[in-house]
Amino acid sequence: MGRVTAVRPGRDQDRDRRSWLRGAAPPPLWVRVLPVALLGVVCATTLASSEPLDIGFLLGAIPPLAVLSYGPAATAILGGLVIGLFHVPALQLNRPGNSDLLTLVFVAVLSVFVAFVRSHRDAQLVTVRTVAEAAQRAVVPPLPERVGPVRCTGLYRAAQRGTLVGGDFFDVRESPYGVRAVMGDVQGHGLSAVATVASLLGAFRESVLDQRDLESVASRLDRRLVVDSAAVEHAELFATGMLLEFSADARAVRIVACGHPPPLLIRDGHATELAVASGMPFGLGLGDASPAEELSVELRPGDRLFLASDGVLEARDESGAFYPLADRITALDDGDPATLTEHVWADLVRYCGVIRDDATMLVLAPDGADRVDRTDRH
Repeated sequence: MGRVTAVRPGRDQDRDRRSWLRGAAPPPLWVRVLPVALLGVVCATTLASSEPLDIGFLLGAIPPLAVLSYGPAATAILGGLVIGLFHVPALQLNRPGNSDLLTLVFVAVLSVFVAFVRSHRDAQLVTVRTVAEAAQRAVVPPLPERVGPVRCTGLYRAAQRGTLVGGDFFDVRESPYGVRAVMGDVQGHGLSAVATVASLLGAFRESVLDQRDLESVASRLDRRLVVDSAAVEHAELFATGMLLEFSADARAVRIVACGHPPPLLIRDGHATELAVASGMPFGLGLGDASPAEELSVELRPGDRLFLASDGVLEARDESGAFYPLADRITALDDGDPATLTEHVWADLVRYCGVIRDDATMLVLAPDGADRVDRTDRH
C-alpha cells in the first residue's frame, strides 16, 4: 500500500497524451499508423478507379509524416516507396516531371536527415530524463508500505511539468522515540525549490535519530534554513511544516505544526480537523523565541491521519471557491487508505480543472493498536 502515486485523470491525461510533441513520451498509435495508412489509401483509391487520378501529390506528405514517429531507416524505406509508386503502371498515377521528381527526392532525403537528428535528440532526452528522475527520487524516495506500526500512502504532483519533485516534501522514518513523519512546503515551487527540499529532508532524517522531542526536531529544521539563507546572498528561505510522532504501540500521536495546515483525523466515517496550535515556519529563526506547541491525540483502531499541502487546500474552482476537502473526503473514502489519495486527487481535478501548485497528500494509518489488541487476546 505504501507508495507515491502520480495519478493524472481528466485534463492531465489529455496533457500526457500530447507530451510526445515535447519528446516526453512515445507518439500515439494514430501518428505511427498515419504514414502507412495514407500510403494504403492512395494505392487502394487509384486501383479502384477506372481512370487516372491526380492524387499522387498526397504521397509527398508520407516522408515528413514518418519523421514524427519513425527512425531514419524506416523513413528512408517509406520515401523510396513513394518515389517507386509513381513508376507502377497499375496505379495509373500521373508521373511527375523531372523537377517534381527531384522535389520528391529532396523531401525524402531531408526527411531521413530530420529523422536521424530527432532519433539522436530523443536518445539524449531519455538519458537526461533518466538521470533527472534518479536524482529527484533520491531526494524524495517512494514511501515504504509500512514504517513500524504505521502504514503509509503518499501522492506527489509537482506543478512544473516533467518534474517529480517541487516545493513540497514528506517523509516517514523510524526513530528510537517512535515513528516520525514530516510534511512541508518550501518557498517557491518547481526545480528552483529542490535544493531547499533536499536540505530540509536531510536535516529531518538526521534529527529524528538523536532529538528526543518534536520541538527539537522543528528547531533543527529551522536552524538548517537559517544557515542556508545566510550562505546565499539576499536569500530568504522559509518553509511551513508539520511534524508527527507515533508512540511505539501507535495508540497515540504527537503533532507539531510550523505554519502548516493541520491534518484531518478520519474516524468512524467523519473527518475532523485537529486543533493544532501553529508555530512559526522554518527559516525565520524564531524557533527559540516562539516554540511550537505540541498536541497529543489518542488513536483508535481504524483511525487515519490525512495530511495535505496548500496545493490541495487552497485550490480553487472557476468561481474562486476553495476545494472543500474536509466536506468531501469521507464521501471519497472507500475504507482503503491505499486508494484514498487517488480518489481525492481525481475529485480535486474535477473540482478545480487545472492544478497550478505543487499538490501533496499523505495518509498515515496506524494499526499497531489493533495488532496489540489481537495479541493480548491470545
